Amino acid sequence: MTATPRAVELAVAAARAASEKGATEVLALDVSEQLVITDVFVLAAAANDRQVRAVVDAVEDALHQLGADVVRREGMAEARWVLLDFSDVVVHVQLAEDRQYYALERLWKDGPAIELPEDVTGPRSAHDAGAAGLAR
Repeated sequence: MTATPRAVELAVAAARAASEKGATEVLALDVSEQLVITDVFVLAAAANDRQVRAVVDAVEDALHQLGADVVRREGMAEARWVLLDFSDVVVHVQLAEDRQYYALERLWKDGPAIELPEDVTGPRSAHDAGAAGLAR
């Protein structure tokens, strides 16, 4: 089983909203094989608690415009690691040091990454582009 098209649509919208607010290390993982409670995790890092809050607000607004409302929100008081549960998608917005320390993508490494558009992930570095050219 893979993530539903709706879950992927919401994940891309959440990732884009996070990226537009300056979040880094934005990643979406298909966890539908490992979990029955959700299809996709979106992970994002923010520089400070104010940015965590801004990213959370942007994600909630973007997904609300697509008809998805947050079912549960955890961690807003401290704004170090905020979890937004939209049922099909769970968004984790963490302070950068927490994002690196917990590295949820290692824990959920069996879940394949969902390809995100370049406007979310940013342009590839010259090194990556060169390596891609060699692989062809």
